[in-house]
Amino acid sequence: MTLTQLQKRIAREILDYVRSRRLPAGHHLVELHLSRLLNVSRTPVKAALVHLAECGILRHEHNRGFFLARAAEALQELILEFSAKDEDSVYQRLVALKLDQQLPEHVTEIALMRELNESRSSLRAALFRMQKEGWAVLRKGQGWSILPIIDSLAAYEESYFYRLSIETAGLRSSTFTADPCELKACRDQQQYIADGGYLSMTPWEIFEANSMFHETLAKLSGNRFALQSLRRINALRAIVESRLNLSRKHWHGQVLEHLEILDCVERGDLEAAAERMHAHLDGARRCKAKSGLFARVYPRSESKATTLSSK
Repeated sequence: MTLTQLQKRIAREILDYVRSRRLPAGHHLVELHLSRLLNVSRTPVKAALVHLAECGILRHEHNRGFFLARAAEALQELILEFSAKDEDSVYQRLVALKLDQQLPEHVTEIALMRELNESRSSLRAALFRMQKEGWAVLRKGQGWSILPIIDSLAAYEESYFYRLSIETAGLRSSTFTADPCELKACRDQQQYIADGGYLSMTPWEIFEANSMFHETLAKLSGNRFALQSLRRINALRAIVESRLNLSRKHWHGQVLEHLEILDCVERGDLEAAAERMHAHLDGARRCKAKSGLFARVYPRSESKATTLSSK
């Protein structure tokens, strides 16, 4: 069956859930539970489950529902194959155009449909995702405005300096609440990556899992503005980091540091957690924010985005 962009996203999120929880063979995936977990209606969840069953990842039993065909670890190749099929999504192609500076400040849907050879519905799904992430705005009757992203070494470093201030402050906040359920879910996901998940997960999956770690702690700080700000920065960072060629050893080191921070939080030593968070973020900044590494992100930094402007 052919999935809509929403159904594809839900299918990927279900796979992330299966992998991060290391669910066993035969685990029952309940539509209602997944719809609440993913904050969507049951209809697209059902479509995603049917598709995953067709791919051999799940099995369907009449009047009972959907179950994992094999344990999460045994499904690794099928899951990676499924993820690879969606690598050329409209969204990722628009990200590539933006990073290559081939996406102008103002563009029409007709021009993008011609350029990408995609349907309006698929294109609009990607554009609305960009709008949600904060780098596109719909202009009534005038197409779309594409907003600036992290497009320089200075801006990239600034994003880390800002995170240093809000994430460490959140851990030191008097309103921080160490919710056991939130922390367990976060630890389970990070432990899965540390125990070998980093060897097979895609860069996008690891980025999303690591973003969830930081966003969970921001949420527990009790400051809604800290969480909103961090989500916006992570959305913009995702665009940049999709092009950074980081080693799996680097990812492993990052997740081990995450687990150390969780250790501090769980034993109630929030000052130590804040200090480790500062060292973690500053270390990541020093590792990534290098001119040579960043040049890989914008290989056409001298070019102008004129490809679509005349269409």
